[in-house]
Amino acid sequence: MPRPRVIIADEDSDYIIPLQLKFVKEFFNQIDLEIVTDRQYFLELFSKPQKAEILILSEGLYDSSLQKHNIGCIFVMTEQNEQSGTEELNIDKLYKYTSVKEIFNEIVGKSKGVFRLESDEKQETQIILVTSASGGTGKTTIAMGVSAFLTKYYERRVLYLNASRLQNFQYMLDNDTPVTSHEIYTKLLNPSGQIYEEIKHVLRKESFSYLPAFKAALMSVGLQYEVYGKIALSAKKSRDFDFIVIDAECTFDEDKAKLLDAADKVIIVTEQSVNAVHAVNALISNINGTNSDKYIFVCNKFDKGVYNALISPNVTLKFTVNEYVDKFAANGMPGCEALSEKEGIKKTAFLLL
Repeated sequence: MPRPRVIIADEDSDYIIPLQLKFVKEFFNQIDLEIVTDRQYFLELFSKPQKAEILILSEGLYDSSLQKHNIGCIFVMTEQNEQSGTEELNIDKLYKYTSVKEIFNEIVGKSKGVFRLESDEKQETQIILVTSASGGTGKTTIAMGVSAFLTKYYERRVLYLNASRLQNFQYMLDNDTPVTSHEIYTKLLNPSGQIYEEIKHVLRKESFSYLPAFKAALMSVGLQYEVYGKIALSAKKSRDFDFIVIDAECTFDEDKAKLLDAADKVIIVTEQSVNAVHAVNALISNINGTNSDKYIFVCNKFDKGVYNALISPNVTLKFTVNEYVDKFAANGMPGCEALSEKEGIKKTAFLLL
């Protein structure tokens, strides 16, 4: 099977190098990568019919005549941060000065399976823990939005687990009926290492797959909090999913520490208030390795017109915010589909790919 041909064209060689290195690192010997920095050579190359899976080029080199070639996806790097796409169906505009990691993830995610190579098929399921250091930060909107986005735009298989002692997420879904089967609760009471296989028939799918809410709080149905971790690890072994998103409450205890250890990535959701920032600082003081790539910090409900403790010289931060999600208009909570369209949620998802 021939390797996918990827062409990166930009007269700014200094800009191209980091993106080139990223492709080499991730897809070494799996793609045919061509780098073009000379305009005349570029024009000569495309004066003849060309076939390529991916063409990434600067806005200055783009011309509509490129549509005549057999190119699967064309990505135009623009110097204007435009949110809208072009009118041409197979053209995607990307903001040139976004981080290389984000650009790379968006290109791979939108390339219609070009990069689903043999090695990618062997990749293990990733457990994503979404949590916070204080209540009310909107971690559930982030967790469900990311789940919906990965499913809708990147065709990833996602399982959402709401890991709360008292669940309150079902109102955001079309089917809000709880798990009623006595047999399921009996299995969850003493979960085996194969618990996912034993209960997967009750999973539902809307924007993504999810375990329906329990009919009452954990203690009322006799379940231990550790059941969520056991379900996640059992589901991971099945490889039925690309991502398992665990939406965990803010309580910090032994069970939460186990979830942190089991997770491949951790999204910590905060707000811009002083109290929220201090709470995250306190959480970080009790966790090792928060400066690694495993941890992603997201400021939710961001309002640029309100005091922002995250950038205040009077507040010391023990973390760096990776992404901001703007505050929603006060007209009700949007559904999962609308959450997946939120720009900050999209960018948070890119960091997981």
